[in-house]
Amino acid sequence: MSLFIFFTVIQALVAAALVAVVLMQRSEGGGLGIGSSPGGAFGARGAADFLTRTTKWLAVAFVTLSILLAAMAARQGQVGDVSTTLERGAPAAPKPDLLADPVPAPAQSAPVTAPAQPAPVQPAE
Repeated sequence: MSLFIFFTVIQALVAAALVAVVLMQRSEGGGLGIGSSPGGAFGARGAADFLTRTTKWLAVAFVTLSILLAAMAARQGQVGDVSTTLERGAPAAPKPDLLADPVPAPAQSAPVTAPAQPAPVQPAE
């Protein structure tokens, strides 16, 4: 198994654990610490300390794995893997033009000209 795939699986497990730990934490009201209750941030700290520390270390692991995977992907930046599996003998079928008008324009006929006007009638003398 590739080391890249191994770290990707570990990254997915860390991400799922991070989501679970964040969802288990008690909401302290108001985003960014605005409007928190008096006993919310400094009250019972038993489970809150454990969840906070777990969240911190999972976040550190997630960011570290993200940087590691990005570096590994940049180092392996090869294009040859997909192009070598294509058949070289058969030509590719033409792709439809998605920007073309779906309703064809009516056929052009000869330009329409004004009918010839009859010669003016001369009064009889």
